[in-house]
Amino acid sequence: MRLILLGPPGAGKGTQAQRLIHDYGIVQLSTGDMLRAAVADGTPVGLKAKDIMASGGLVPDDVVIGIISDRLDQPDAARGFILDGFPRTVPQAEALDQLLDSKKLNLDAAIELRVDERALLQRVETRVAEMKARGEQVRSDDTPEVLSKRLTSYRTLTEPLIRYYSERGKLLTVDGMMAVEDVTRDIRHVLRRSGVPASKFGVRRW
Repeated sequence: MRLILLGPPGAGKGTQAQRLIHDYGIVQLSTGDMLRAAVADGTPVGLKAKDIMASGGLVPDDVVIGIISDRLDQPDAARGFILDGFPRTVPQAEALDQLLDSKKLNLDAAIELRVDERALLQRVETRVAEMKARGEQVRSDDTPEVLSKRLTSYRTLTEPLIRYYSERGKLLTVDGMMAVEDVTRDIRHVLRRSGVPASKFGVRRW
């Protein structure tokens, strides 16, 4: 089972990714974790990424794709994976498709967690107000202003992926505003209904 989770910041992708890992015996491939591991291991693409990061630059897509390629060759990824943090743009999605095709692998589904952005902002506003009322310090990156900027970036760069995967028959949409358990249940349901093959290890129940 090879999956991507789509949805704006605060949609619950991290929580559901952990549940998918547990349910299906697949691995989570975080681009941040993979970059750090490749640098630590001193792989060719890791050394290239290290030089770029040391100079304060953004790691280009071709280097990230190279790191993902190396990671997919590791034995535990043979069971399946869920990509975290990649792709973020349509060109990245196209590069990922080419990589998977070169390895004779297919992406099974891109699961969209559809949420109400206004509700997400209201949740942050409420949480910040409650923390201030208790005299707790609010993280600078956990404010309505920061979330609003991240949502704008998501709409511009990442939201086009919804159409991209829909046109390729890969998109599965779940209501991300439900309770965590209900979202997990619906993800299982849409995966079964769409015929996505589960891990040979079966589904583990929470």
